[in-house]
Amino acid sequence: MQRVIGSLMMALMLTTLSGCSYLFYPRAGDYAVQAKGGNGVETMANLTSMMEATASKAKGGKGVDSAFDDLHNQFHALDDSFCGVTDAQSKTPAYALAVTHKKELGAIFRRLWKFKDDQPQRDQHLDLLMAELKELRETLHAIK
Repeated sequence: MQRVIGSLMMALMLTTLSGCSYLFYPRAGDYAVQAKGGNGVETMANLTSMMEATASKAKGGKGVDSAFDDLHNQFHALDDSFCGVTDAQSKTPAYALAVTHKKELGAIFRRLWKFKDDQPQRDQHLDLLMAELKELRETLHAIK
């Protein structure tokens, strides 16, 4: 019984701490600090630029190389940075579109992770990721 309670407490702790934190991706916090802007939207815009540059470096690679690992951590920093917007910003139609872009980036990144060892699929997914990042950045400029 004690073991079950301990397991449940651990599961509860992990689920409550995983949102807007860097428990599982500690390097993501470093990228969030580097991209820190005047507000949450500026931070997200900075992260999209950072991710686009890193995705360019990751092209032509294979597996979880340095650039791909950086991109992975930057992705989690961007995902968590959505918690930094104000209530007024979160009620705008542009923010709703940004959330849609966030979900599309998640789907693209999952496919990119699947094909990280296979060329040319990796580069094709990196191109798709960069196009989606550009669209997200344009949407973020509309929120400001």
